[in-house]
Amino acid sequence: MNTSAIPSENLPRHVAIIMDGNGRWARQQGRSRSYGHIAGAEAVKPIIIEAVERRIEAVTLYSFSMENWKRPDNEVATLMELYAHHLAKERALIMDNNVRFMHFGRREGLPQGLLDELDEAMDYSKDNTGLTLALALNYGGRTEIADAIRRIAEAAQSGRLDPRQIDESTIDAHLYTAGLPDPDLLIRTAGERRLSNFLLWQISYAELWVTDTLWPDFTVEHFRDALHDFASRQRRFGDVVNTD
Repeated sequence: MNTSAIPSENLPRHVAIIMDGNGRWARQQGRSRSYGHIAGAEAVKPIIIEAVERRIEAVTLYSFSMENWKRPDNEVATLMELYAHHLAKERALIMDNNVRFMHFGRREGLPQGLLDELDEAMDYSKDNTGLTLALALNYGGRTEIADAIRRIAEAAQSGRLDPRQIDESTIDAHLYTAGLPDPDLLIRTAGERRLSNFLLWQISYAELWVTDTLWPDFTVEHFRDALHDFASRQRRFGDVVNTD
């Protein structure tokens, strides 16, 4: 699907992606789950390049939830090493494409080597003005909201914030995503039809696009199909669209 014909105002500003199916893909290949994660990591780069070319403002990738710590230790260790490796490997991709990198999630529990790579990527890309690429890593939507409420409560307790002035914009400003537009489009692969504790506050009015394709098989063409489908929808935000 050629998205060049889609007016820029009909494209999503922010795309959130739940990258699901690495393990199932590996099982189909008769390989280990770790092999699936490696293949899944390789599927990310062309999607980011396409988002840059389409001048999408932000892409958030759900890569490791707080619940994922329940997985086998060897799988978790492989994932942590994989994240660190790709952050180091893709520095040229980030800088050559004017991408600003961000990390959404708690730092506690992440290996120091990975934290160092996350910090370095955020530091060297902080002045880039193109696509914002956010990695939701050690992330949980409810935890994000709890963290925001805690910071708001601390501000109110210290007298820096009048509790009577707390509104939705106050909460927005204390979320990990502060400063970014809410996701307009949520893509989920592998046919699952649930939110999995991802950006629960921010996706209130996001359009959902689900594909049975497993993440390692997700291509630029799938991404373009999602963008084209998004552009064809009427977004009402609770209002009534006059079709007369």
